[in-house]
Amino acid sequence: MVDCNPPADTRQDPARRGAPNVTEPSARVRAVLEALDPAGRLHLLHQRVPALAQADLAAFHTGNEALHGVAWLGRATVFCQAVGLGATWDAALVRRVGEAVGTEARAMHNGDPEVGLNVWAPVVDPLRHPAWGRNEEGYSEDPHLTAELATAYAAGMKGDHPRWWRVTPTLKHLCAYNVEDHRDAVSVQVPPRVLHEYELPAFLGPLRAGVVAAVMPSYNLVNGRAAHLSADLLDAVRAACPHPLAVVSDAYAPGNVFRVQRPELDEAEAFALVVRAGVDSVTEDDARPGPTLRRLGEALDRGLLEQADVDRAAARVLSLRELTGELDEEDPWADLGAEQVASAEHAALAREAATAAVVVLNAPGGTLPLDPAARTGVVGPLADEVLTDWYSGSLPYRVSVADAVAELGPQNPPSVSGDDTVLLRVAGSKPARWLGTDPRSAVRAVPRAAATSWQLRDWGHGVLTFRAPSGLLGSPDGRALHASAQRVGGWEVQESFRAEPHPDGTVSLLHTGTGRWVHLRPDGVAEVGARTAQTAARFEVVVLRSGLDEAARLAEQVDTVVVALGNDPHLNGRETADRPDLRLPPRQVELVRTLRAGGAHVVVVVVSSYPYVLDDDVAELPLLWSSHGGQELGHAVVDVLTGAAEPRGRLPQPWPRRAEDAGDRFDYDLVTARQTSWWSPHAPRFPLGHGLHWSATSWAAPGVEVGPDGLRVPVRVETTGGRPAPEVVQVYGRALGTEAAPRRLLGHVRVDVAPGGSAEVTVEVPWERLELWDVTSDGWWRPARHRVEVARSATDVVAAFEVEVPGRPQGLHRPSVRPVRAECFSSWSGLELVGTGDLRGHALRASGAGSGTVRYDRLDLTGARALVLCLRPGSPLVPGPASVRARLVDAHGEERVAAATAEPGELVLAVDGGAGPYELVVELAGPLELVELAAR
Repeated sequence: MVDCNPPADTRQDPARRGAPNVTEPSARVRAVLEALDPAGRLHLLHQRVPALAQADLAAFHTGNEALHGVAWLGRATVFCQAVGLGATWDAALVRRVGEAVGTEARAMHNGDPEVGLNVWAPVVDPLRHPAWGRNEEGYSEDPHLTAELATAYAAGMKGDHPRWWRVTPTLKHLCAYNVEDHRDAVSVQVPPRVLHEYELPAFLGPLRAGVVAAVMPSYNLVNGRAAHLSADLLDAVRAACPHPLAVVSDAYAPGNVFRVQRPELDEAEAFALVVRAGVDSVTEDDARPGPTLRRLGEALDRGLLEQADVDRAAARVLSLRELTGELDEEDPWADLGAEQVASAEHAALAREAATAAVVVLNAPGGTLPLDPAARTGVVGPLADEVLTDWYSGSLPYRVSVADAVAELGPQNPPSVSGDDTVLLRVAGSKPARWLGTDPRSAVRAVPRAAATSWQLRDWGHGVLTFRAPSGLLGSPDGRALHASAQRVGGWEVQESFRAEPHPDGTVSLLHTGTGRWVHLRPDGVAEVGARTAQTAARFEVVVLRSGLDEAARLAEQVDTVVVALGNDPHLNGRETADRPDLRLPPRQVELVRTLRAGGAHVVVVVVSSYPYVLDDDVAELPLLWSSHGGQELGHAVVDVLTGAAEPRGRLPQPWPRRAEDAGDRFDYDLVTARQTSWWSPHAPRFPLGHGLHWSATSWAAPGVEVGPDGLRVPVRVETTGGRPAPEVVQVYGRALGTEAAPRRLLGHVRVDVAPGGSAEVTVEVPWERLELWDVTSDGWWRPARHRVEVARSATDVVAAFEVEVPGRPQGLHRPSVRPVRAECFSSWSGLELVGTGDLRGHALRASGAGSGTVRYDRLDLTGARALVLCLRPGSPLVPGPASVRARLVDAHGEERVAAATAEPGELVLAVDGGAGPYELVVELAGPLELVELAAR
């Protein structure tokens, strides 16, 4: 008999179930662990660990942020966003940035031991969908490019000392994390092919390189199980790491288990499962370990945890600390001092990296580069802004696009934002009152003579900011209104509003940070506190100066007008909120069209955390993109615009032509949904790897060489222009004759070709880059025939070849030898994966409409007399009556046997023991779940 309904709690972990063995802790770690009593060992399982005198351990904590510079610790070098580092396609440069960040983090620690040495970076989630609110944090849509750059960044932070690490990098977030809306409740469906071919390579690359010391699970559920309880995923990454690997939870994610994901569990049960799944350090309740210790202590008392579980996690945390030399009282980094933080050397590197990240998207008719001596004006909401994101440090200085243009010479006029300047009149007030500010920047109703002029910025989707001379309008305490903020920021943004129009033309203002409306107290002081628009204050918006008119007047004074557009990283898409759509704010498009209608020579610079869907008339203009480039943003953009620097950036992800081309952001079955450059049939506006430069080149690719370790693709690049040519030679490929094989980036090489010169490069493609995941053998197989393309970008192919390579055959399902897990299917529709046990195991069930179909190819039933489908009762919330129908089809397409049932247990199909291969098609409906296939 086959167990078709495994117990909910198998209490299996890698040590108990014979999973791949992980690296054991060192003798030094074991000695420290033995010196600690059980209470001390338990303390190690919280993010904030106090000093433990028993083992002479200092206080410790995980989790300094260092995504693109040291964050949240004051003044530090702010490099371009991670997606900008991805746009460099330059691992050597990214490694140097990592070295600078690691050096500043260690120097800060030397000055203040409270600064921890475990850093939470890099983020390696592939940029699967451009609507993801945290798009700015990743490197690329392509997982292998992501792995290469993340390995470089982590290696730089880690340092080159033969024994001690400068800091200990942490990979975020395992895995399939690409949705912010309902992120703690959504179950991301990831079939095995997508998991192994697309998702895991970004994690496994840095892990196998031995340059990271920890991994953080994601907030979402993966195939029906919370990522923080997905022991099989944690097993997989631990097996790839050459040293003990710590797993740190994301902030408040363990509590999400009992609050949202498994509400039937109590707190102790949930925390016990988190630790038994393989999480070693709990990030909960900020600096207060008490609640976590109480929950884990109760779990021990109730037998939900064993002391061995605690000791295993504690040893991994100690191993994390050992890597930096803490346990051996050696510090090769002791000489790093405050002079390393925000140093001139790091500022120069920030400029170099930001410049290398600028991508020239379009340059029609030789319109670029610009003459630096000509008259250039800068307009737009990002003209004089250097914006930071949630994971930025504090800027030591800032250079905006307008600042950098002003440095070119006095012929260039001051920038204008294109925003309207308005007054806010209190509707119905007698005598008339207007919103103004007092000397402390508090907001109140005042006479017209004292009214404040507000710079009104429209970020799209109704999101507005109001800036007075004293600062941005906001509510620092969630009640009083002040105009004092210098930037939009904070976890809960307090500086943005929405306007609700009324039939009489007045508006009420909703404060988005609190969800309450602006109202006026009897003494005239403005507050946020009204519960509805009807009970809120009403205002007449009076335009004093038109931003569009100001921009048009500036354009008349110059030869070229640079229009700086884009997003604020805290608005309309960020952590906890996905983007509402993929388009530029309408007001920004209107600004471009107004200037074009006036005859201006317009160059558009988009500064953003993500791609946009652009209208044709905007996309056809001279067009550059930069991520938020940190302190040197302006120099980077203007150096490229004027030709002082050669454009080196290449897109790390495509810019879709239409929003619908990106697909459903909640659908992570990329093969079936045909998403990303790997599978999408849609031609993007600007593809992966796209980026222009100021020279002309010709390429020659003689062919593909098949070697013992993989493919070698030689390419010759020659300049035909008078400028250097920074090229990225890209090689793409696809297996031929294979169902749903992706077309993917196989390798790339950067090359700088001198004016009038040439260079020869060879792109190396190891065999593993040609392999596909085989669900029949839980391993990799390699098709024998491939199309290999040499390309300037994913769609600009220079040469293509068909290549025969040594194949590795695909396997067969042999249920007589090993049961076939439900998730090891060839195709599916209308179904979803759900967890069976607490920590491991999955089943298939109907989703949505309550019925669906799954297909298993390549079944070998040699010697079998029965094929058994193991079915278990499912959720009563699944609609419709329960039913299962199974059809076995032979190699000629003839149905050999069929059976049906409406009951849990075993569905048995009598077979004749033939080798096949057979195809099994199973139709599931209602609350029944398929666990596995077996034969007897």
